[in-house]
Amino acid sequence: MKRQVLWFISFLSLGSVFGQVSYSIPEEMAAGSFVGNIAQDLGLDIKRLKSGKARLHTGNNAEYIELNRERGVLLIKERIDREALCGQTTPCALHLQIIMENPIEFYRVTVEILDINDNAPHFQKDSMKFDISESAMMGAKFVLERAFDSDIGMNGLQSYSLYPTDNFFLKLYGQADDSKKVEMVLQKPLDREREEQISLLLTANDGGDPKMSGTVQIHVTVLDANDNAPVFTQTIYRARLQENSPKGTLLITVSALDVDYGSNGLVTYSMSSSTVGILNHFEIDESSGDVRVIGDVDYEKSKQYQIDIEARDQGGLSNSSKLVVDIIDINDNKPFIDVISKSRLIPESSPSHTVIAVMTVHDPDSDDNGVVKCVLGENVPFIIKSTSSGFYSLVTDNDLDRERASEYNITVTCSDEGVPSLSSSVTLTLQISDVNDNAPVFERSSYEAYIVENNTPGLSIFTVKARDADWNQYARVSYILEDSSVNGVPVSSYVSVSADSGVIHAVRSFDYEQIKDFQFRVKAQDGGSPPLSSNVTVKIMIQDQNDNPPQVLYPVQTGGSLVAEMVPRSADVGYLVTKVVAVDVDSGQNAWLSYKLQKATDRALFEVGLQNGEIRTIRQVTDKDAVKQRLTVIVEDNGQPSRSATVIVNVAVADSFPEVPEFTDFTHDKEYNDNLTFYLVLALAVVSFLFITCLVVIISVKIYRWRQSRVLYHSNLPVIPYYPPRYSDTLGTGTLQHVYNYEVCRTTDSRKSDCKFGRAGSQNVLIMDPSSTGTMQRIQSETSILDEPDSPLEDS
Repeated sequence: MKRQVLWFISFLSLGSVFGQVSYSIPEEMAAGSFVGNIAQDLGLDIKRLKSGKARLHTGNNAEYIELNRERGVLLIKERIDREALCGQTTPCALHLQIIMENPIEFYRVTVEILDINDNAPHFQKDSMKFDISESAMMGAKFVLERAFDSDIGMNGLQSYSLYPTDNFFLKLYGQADDSKKVEMVLQKPLDREREEQISLLLTANDGGDPKMSGTVQIHVTVLDANDNAPVFTQTIYRARLQENSPKGTLLITVSALDVDYGSNGLVTYSMSSSTVGILNHFEIDESSGDVRVIGDVDYEKSKQYQIDIEARDQGGLSNSSKLVVDIIDINDNKPFIDVISKSRLIPESSPSHTVIAVMTVHDPDSDDNGVVKCVLGENVPFIIKSTSSGFYSLVTDNDLDRERASEYNITVTCSDEGVPSLSSSVTLTLQISDVNDNAPVFERSSYEAYIVENNTPGLSIFTVKARDADWNQYARVSYILEDSSVNGVPVSSYVSVSADSGVIHAVRSFDYEQIKDFQFRVKAQDGGSPPLSSNVTVKIMIQDQNDNPPQVLYPVQTGGSLVAEMVPRSADVGYLVTKVVAVDVDSGQNAWLSYKLQKATDRALFEVGLQNGEIRTIRQVTDKDAVKQRLTVIVEDNGQPSRSATVIVNVAVADSFPEVPEFTDFTHDKEYNDNLTFYLVLALAVVSFLFITCLVVIISVKIYRWRQSRVLYHSNLPVIPYYPPRYSDTLGTGTLQHVYNYEVCRTTDSRKSDCKFGRAGSQNVLIMDPSSTGTMQRIQSETSILDEPDSPLEDS
């Protein structure tokens, strides 16, 4: 098998390298036959074919060739019949593209199909009949039907032969379409009386190896004399026909004249062609010579038809002419868009002029009807470029932003320039993948929050919120408290920030009197790598709470003797005795102070200014007024609830210092009495607790002993006598049958008597005699109860 390979590399406007390779193979090769080593011829690596998912793109043609990526070769997928594929067109070739991805590359492959001699010449009719007058002159010509051979070149029709050649010989004429016109020429006069019917065999031969041929029978009937053949008015007729013309359309009328008279001058018309299928499109009226359309005429299939017209009279004489029909193209085909390769997902960071898709556009119409222009829909960041004849690339024109558009439906519309214009469109869906290109953004440029002092540690103050326009993990925001200090103390000892929710918590209890406000910065950070962040300033303002009572600055309260304010007996109404000065470290209304007179020796003598704390007389001092005057002034703030402080002001009504008596600090005595009362109550509580504890212990012991006796009573062990407390058995014989309890009552001083009592039974020791089952010995000790320090009769 002969196989020819031609390859070259060209550079397109995209910058991608496209190679082209050509092969030549004969038709009718078996499926699986080797076409060419595409990897070797294009200089490609087998691994590149696999990783690039190389595939063979055939467009709208049948898949005759397949690509074996494992071997990098082209193979026959389906048997190829050149005649069915291309007809008489030469050269006959398959135009393919090899497409690879990542990056997108494509290569052109042209496979030329070579003809083999697989078709024999054949005639459309089984036989040809001629009625020839015996008066036909030497050299009379009779047009024969031509044979058809689907092969081309040397494998096509090459020659004719006629057998026998007694009366006729063949004459061939070359025509403009490279076909041969065959005529049978009379070389010997006919004699009807000698031979009325003549049978001939016409053989058509091709030039293949081995040669193939086809035959047809020619039957000649010898008639009486008709010595004039029809003559056409034109040697060649020309007509123009618009494609897709309806059936029945009159194309042209041909005419031939016969000068004979009668039936010998009556002409009939017929048509023939060397091209298969032409007679399916046109027909001729045998009487009028009208040529009409009887089938579909398509410019894209055939641009011109050549038809042989024959005129024959009743005497059998004939003549021929040619009809050339030129087909006029109309815009009846939409552009065909074939997407060769496309990307479904690209990152938003893709640079400008990134290739999104590669496609081919073809319009089979001619001239302006086949000129195609492709455009995109409006408001899309893409453009379409024509890279070569019929090839287009869709590329990005601007920067992409997933946050503005995460998906594009790109409509490519291709229109021809025919009138009216026809168009086709295809929609490509492109997803934009996210990259971390947006930092979190806080809802506010700064935050202010208030918290009341004396708060509980861990209290939620408020929440900062930031949003990230990215998607998925790139939009996951974490909050971080930036390092800073407040009055030299790390801000983390004041507040904390929840990393997930942005909630700010108080770490400590705040005191307005120590710190009134502070500020810090919170950083919002996304989950990208590297992460993006932004920060915001947060100001916390402490609100005052009425947690401090007023403090009296004057008069100063001290222990011991107190200094008294002196009021002369001659003092008039409104006399300024003194002024109580107090302050409150709180702020606002919590620090507004008011002064009231709570107690006074003589309330009718003095008054206190509500706002200024000034103590003044409200009447004239008289001799009857006591010398020592004690005033209790209460100072209250304006908080809710309010807090207060009291101060005692001693006033001496006297004209001179020697008359001023000594004032003692009754406040100190009162505090001493209060402390004594507290300790007495505490002692009583302790004694009560000890008493209840002893009572519970005694009851528990009683119950325990009762349970032990019950156990002994129900057991089969020997009975051991039990002597209750205060049981006296001096002789060890057990003469007392009952237990007697005695109560001793004494006076307070009876502890000094010589009376003796037996030791409590709990201190007696019982000794079991092993030799006797019923005798017990008691060792009893006597001790004077009065000598015991823990005796219950001793004074407590």
